Amino acid sequence: MFFLLSKTLGIMLLPANFLIGAGLIGAILLATRRAALGRRLLMISAVLLAIAGFSPLGKLLLYPLEQRFSPWDASRGAPDGIIVLGGGIDPDLSAVHGRAAFIRAADRIVAAAALARKYPNASILYSGGNANLIADDSAKEADYAMSVLESLGIARERVTMERRSRNTQENAEFSKAIAKPSDGERWLLVTSAFHMPRSVGLFRKAGFAVEPYPVDWRVGSTAKLLNFSPLAVEGLERTDTAVREWIGLAAYWVTGKIDALLPAPEPAVATVRQSG
Repeated sequence: MFFLLSKTLGIMLLPANFLIGAGLIGAILLATRRAALGRRLLMISAVLLAIAGFSPLGKLLLYPLEQRFSPWDASRGAPDGIIVLGGGIDPDLSAVHGRAAFIRAADRIVAAAALARKYPNASILYSGGNANLIADDSAKEADYAMSVLESLGIARERVTMERRSRNTQENAEFSKAIAKPSDGERWLLVTSAFHMPRSVGLFRKAGFAVEPYPVDWRVGSTAKLLNFSPLAVEGLERTDTAVREWIGLAAYWVTGKIDALLPAPEPAVATVRQSG
């Protein structure tokens, strides 16, 4: 039920979808006795779409998510394993064309390959099935990620593929079941910076201690945080991404799937490990 709601109600509540829907309802009402309400809906939806598209709203919503976890500290030494969350490949589009079709979060795969080459003894676990509401076994992201990693020089025997997960909670649970991390092992978690708080919260809930390795940033320096977007589509994408992530955090928190609305680093734990 949670997965179904996330793929229906969650999608409907994204700013672009919600505001366009409100505008369409307003247009329909123009031909009825509720024409005055229709005009108001059209005007409000148009103004809010412009705000979401051109204003720095998306950047302001993404910034606290992306800044929650600092870049990984390589001075602590090599990790035992590297977990890469799916999201960089469209499995359905890949199935149609017979090769990996990259999407916005491809930085996760590039970072994973770089880490794998830097730490040749680290195990690699790629977690990604098909996040679409309707999907079959023929299109799994992990299957296409394997060929990409091989083409980047990563030996197949180093990589374990988790291909059943449909969302981040399943990423965490299935990854732990496969990795079976031992006490004292250090595993990196590679995912988009804005997605890291929710991911870390779910991995903690699953009992899998991970060290965040954020990539795929969508917001630049604070000096440009308040800049307006020249293209509405770019601003809308940032706003939709941020709202979707905040909705996900709230939903997981309210249902008890994570322990905090915005999971934070654990400095005390990090300090103890460093001193050891």
